[in-house]
Amino acid sequence: MKKKTTAATLLAAKNAQQPQVWLTAYDAGAARMAEEAGVDVILVGDSVGMVNLGYDSTIPVTVDDMILHTAAVVRGRTKAWVVCDLPFGSYQQSPAQALKTSAHILQLTGCDAVKLEGGKPMADTVRFLSERGIAVVGHVGLTPQSVKQFGNYKQRGKNQEESQNIYDDALALADAGAVAVVLECIPEQLAAKITNNINIPTVGIGAGSACDAQVLVWHDVLGLSEHTPPFVKPYAHLRQDAVTAIQNWVADVRKQA
Repeated sequence: MKKKTTAATLLAAKNAQQPQVWLTAYDAGAARMAEEAGVDVILVGDSVGMVNLGYDSTIPVTVDDMILHTAAVVRGRTKAWVVCDLPFGSYQQSPAQALKTSAHILQLTGCDAVKLEGGKPMADTVRFLSERGIAVVGHVGLTPQSVKQFGNYKQRGKNQEESQNIYDDALALADAGAVAVVLECIPEQLAAKITNNINIPTVGIGAGSACDAQVLVWHDVLGLSEHTPPFVKPYAHLRQDAVTAIQNWVADVRKQA
């Protein structure tokens, strides 16, 4: 029987070059299915705002939103490591704000770690949380909470200066005590360089195959998204299957009129 995944499990897997699988999920039923399928880590992403709550970005997502969905995922898991995104505005003001938010989420949900976006400017916050016993996952490259600043969701790190900044960001987070770092939408060569020169697991999303782990959004993997990112290979087409099933039911009901 598989043991419960921990931060130590993930680090050991990196050292043994055993790829780990992360997947977003937002409720207990999804958590159970993810575990049954063999997923190691469930990320309760603030992507819930876009795929479940109807927002056009992650920015409107609140701490209460994240608590609701993370607590549901924790109730559904038995062995997976559960990570909760800290939503926009809940941690950037100061390390003390980040600690208050993180402690509140950990106490009310029972999750294992929190994730925050940002590189070098967030290193002091990561260190502050880590020194107080909180497992922190970093996130660099494309950071969706900064979409208003960048204006799009395109790949980051394509020029030398930006590539160096992302590399330095990842190393700063590791040095500050992060237990893992998500690399989103960066060139594969840059992701490989970070992975080979960092002492914590890297988690790629649109960053190539060289990372220690891969993460995708539930809706993208299952073909539930209206618009699938170009780097995603859907492993099912459940959106169209669902629409077809409902159409067939609608037709049967209306035949009875």
